[in-house]
Amino acid sequence: MNKKLLSLLFLAVPIVTFAQSTSDKIDVVFKDYTGWFVDAIFYEIPFSETFQIPWVLIVLVGGALYFTLYFKFINITGFVTAFQVVKGKYEDIEKHGVDKLYGDEAQVEDVLGSINDDNENASEKSFGDQTPGGDVFETIRDESAEGEVSHFQALTAALSATVGLGNIAGVAVALSIGGPGATFWMIVAGFLGMASKFAECTLGVKYRDVDADGTVYGGPMYYLTKGLKEKGAGGLGKVLAVLFAIFVVGGSFGGGNMFQANQAAAQFTKLFDLTGGNAGLYFGIVMAVLVAVVIIGGIKRIASVTEKVVPFMAGIYVLAALIILFANFTLIDDAFMLIYEGAFSGLGIAGGLVGVMIQGIRRGAFSNEAGVGSAAIAHSAVRTKYPASEGIVALLEPFIDTVIICTMTALVIIITNFDGQFMQYGVEIKEGVELTAIAFDSVIPHFSIVLTIAVILFAFSTMISWSYYGMQGWKFLFGKGKITDLVYKVLFLMFVIVGASISLGAVIDFSDAMIFAMVVPNIIGVVMLSPVIKRELAKYTNAINKKEEAIEDGAIDVNDHM
Repeated sequence: MNKKLLSLLFLAVPIVTFAQSTSDKIDVVFKDYTGWFVDAIFYEIPFSETFQIPWVLIVLVGGALYFTLYFKFINITGFVTAFQVVKGKYEDIEKHGVDKLYGDEAQVEDVLGSINDDNENASEKSFGDQTPGGDVFETIRDESAEGEVSHFQALTAALSATVGLGNIAGVAVALSIGGPGATFWMIVAGFLGMASKFAECTLGVKYRDVDADGTVYGGPMYYLTKGLKEKGAGGLGKVLAVLFAIFVVGGSFGGGNMFQANQAAAQFTKLFDLTGGNAGLYFGIVMAVLVAVVIIGGIKRIASVTEKVVPFMAGIYVLAALIILFANFTLIDDAFMLIYEGAFSGLGIAGGLVGVMIQGIRRGAFSNEAGVGSAAIAHSAVRTKYPASEGIVALLEPFIDTVIICTMTALVIIITNFDGQFMQYGVEIKEGVELTAIAFDSVIPHFSIVLTIAVILFAFSTMISWSYYGMQGWKFLFGKGKITDLVYKVLFLMFVIVGASISLGAVIDFSDAMIFAMVVPNIIGVVMLSPVIKRELAKYTNAINKKEEAIEDGAIDVNDHM
């Protein structure tokens, strides 16, 4: 299959060459047929002459606020637990279930097990099926809950799709329009989005399908069909699921692919001053081959790549931001004062206070995609018996993406622009990457080179994650099979080359609209299934408490022997 995929990929080159010569015509024709959809999704409700709010933003933030209140501020109460779950503190109960390991009914006095490497028999008081004739600690790790990846891998796979150009370029654009105060509302959007991620990713695991070979199929398509059927709304669930699947496939080709390839190619050709007409084409071919190598291996290979790339690139970016902040530590309090004052006064920005709020919340909500439902597809592949465990892990995603990385970018720009040397607040800029690069370069010379590489890596990781999202929607619509897989992957890789070679603004706008159209069926389903999520949360919380009580009563922690 690998050779077939690469062969078909190179057959796409003549098609792309033809597309280059007719790109303007394609764009115009496409806009004529799809413009109405884009306008509808991004329609802004006018609240006055000075400000308008996109209706999709109201749905996103309204849903996030609802989930925050309904789950009693899970974004705060589940925060510490999320880190503990990622570190593997509860891996034992997630693999085998709490009753099996720490249930009171299975309590025994002595357990025979080969615990040490010296083959000496040991007897220890324990719980569950740590019983004579049952499991020993050397074999207990071989049992596994359904799923394909770890909590950390699922988190990085989902993060790789959201951490990207929005954190680098989008923040700069938001600040140029809304001023420093937009940062505060960006953080608020990230905080509220944590509850949305928790809710949708819990459902992703709860209603996933698992094949006989262990392959996982999950996401909103499945919890909309299966979950709403349980609620007696099976017909509505099927309609919403099909709509979501169509939207996620469309989004994977454009915003999750072509736009990323186009921006990466633009940064690469600019960095090396490549002026040839086919520079983007050649870059696209190389990028497509690299993407192909990863996506051929499915979610396991995607996760193995993202768990290395995401921490690396995010780490470098945050480290550089910290260096700048420490170099200007005397200005940090002034920067926060500007953020605070701007957040509640508007500082003369168009639209005043409400205008600042809209810019900050828009950037925060659009950056972490909480409520869109895409992340639930990646998180559904995790190995666990408790769906809420992955929901709790998922709430870290908006925190890392928006509260940390977006805020770091904002602080760097505000501190390095105190004298207004490269940006005037209230005047919209278009080239966000260049502005962020200027801010970093002002303290770390030539960091723009590293930033360019980061943009390319961000684009690459976003593409491989969105290929998985789109593939899941494709399989839901057209069935599971090798031919189905091959068709989608060839199309996806062709769009990588097309995106790097030509700018199809109308096509990308349409795809972006499809991504945010995913919000509608997803939020409807998650709100209707909120009681199910609450029960799953209670089940997982009770399991954690049961384990901790058992250990307090003298049980050994199975995690120490896994």
